[in-house]
Amino acid sequence: MRTMLYVDDVEQIVQFWQDKLGAQVVEVNALPDDSENIVVTVAPNVELSFFAKSFIRQYSPEVLDSGTPSLMFFSDDFEALHDRLTTAGKIVDNNGTPTFNFRDPEGNYFAVGKAK
Repeated sequence: MRTMLYVDDVEQIVQFWQDKLGAQVVEVNALPDDSENIVVTVAPNVELSFFAKSFIRQYSPEVLDSGTPSLMFFSDDFEALHDRLTTAGKIVDNNGTPTFNFRDPEGNYFAVGKAK
């Protein structure tokens, strides 16, 4: 699965995902406006593909206002990940699964559930 995300600063966001969540860059694609699309893997068969909003605004504006998708990741290293993320919210019970949310440097929120 690959999810496309539109951000203001691709490099900053990719660095966040690498530093805080262990993501690994799997592709870097040059785009017509001289920006780059960077794809990271965050889990087996799960990729995030980051595009600059300025590129999307120019080449595909209809998708820009679709908002950030609601993504939930699952972690075997749940408590350590919670401690590592300075923007992590309180751990709550979600139908028997401990979960928390966090935000990236641009204020996009994501959720993490404890892997069973």
